[in-house]
Amino acid sequence: MEVQTLSISNFKTHAGVSYDFIELHYHQFGQAIGTAPVVLVNHSLTGDSIVCGPDGWWNEIIGEGQTIDTQRYTLLAFNVPGNGMLEQTFSTPEDFHTGDIAALFLAGLKVLGVKKLYALIGGSIGGGIAWEMAALAPDLTKYLIPVAADWKANDWIIANTFLQKRILENSKNPLEDARIHAMLTYRTPQSFDYRFGRTRNEDFGIYNIESWLLHHGNKLAQRFSLEAYVMMNHLLSTINIERSGRTAVEIIQTISADIHLIAIDSDLFFTAKEDQKTTEFVKPVKENIFYHELQSIHGHDAFLIENDAVAQILTPIFNSNK
Repeated sequence: MEVQTLSISNFKTHAGVSYDFIELHYHQFGQAIGTAPVVLVNHSLTGDSIVCGPDGWWNEIIGEGQTIDTQRYTLLAFNVPGNGMLEQTFSTPEDFHTGDIAALFLAGLKVLGVKKLYALIGGSIGGGIAWEMAALAPDLTKYLIPVAADWKANDWIIANTFLQKRILENSKNPLEDARIHAMLTYRTPQSFDYRFGRTRNEDFGIYNIESWLLHHGNKLAQRFSLEAYVMMNHLLSTINIERSGRTAVEIIQTISADIHLIAIDSDLFFTAKEDQKTTEFVKPVKENIFYHELQSIHGHDAFLIENDAVAQILTPIFNSNK
């Protein structure tokens, strides 16, 4: 399935910057629009709109006969503008925050003629953008499913994106080194110990954990541009549904969707505690918010690793329209 493109005209960002047009690159899988319930999937930091198929980053969850079955649903996935798809980047990422990306995605749905979603699901920053979309369009979706995500960038996220920015600005190998640092927040000490156990790569004379980190750094540098990474890192630091002046609880109680928060007990990045706090302060004013927790040693990346556990949570949601 090839990437498709639509254009959003006369877009003005929250910062007051006007664009004559912004191209939205996207993929559509499964059923034709208008013939089946629509599911929108928002990708993570270095992901893209290829969510299923042979090269899909979530192809063990989405696809023919999978938990989110492309035989029963229309699957849409937009690329975050500036993430490098078809070499699209922006030289001034500060023009945008995640609320602007949410507004662009909503405009894209309007162009496609999609008025209502069955489910809006996103992982990591994609979950943050899903929160932002629901804040802007409270009746958009039947189910809102942020995975390993939050409605805000807390101090820990802001601190890590600040360090990432410093690496990107000052390193001789910015993409490689930024990715190496990022991998330390996406996994856990237990995950590394389980996988590598202090073993050595005798060919290179280094530890296997070191060669693995170098591999991931090099792999990202081969497929991602520096401008795209700078953009995505900036956006990650801006997640915040409260920027309108209303509190999170005021906003969330207006969202009509059943909200399913999926956290990971060992997540060192978007910690489970933040989703637990959200559930606690929202539950008194909104009954249809539900908290799920994956048990895993693998940390933030567990939503891409623990496919059986993710499927167990999602199956009742995506089977309910049979």
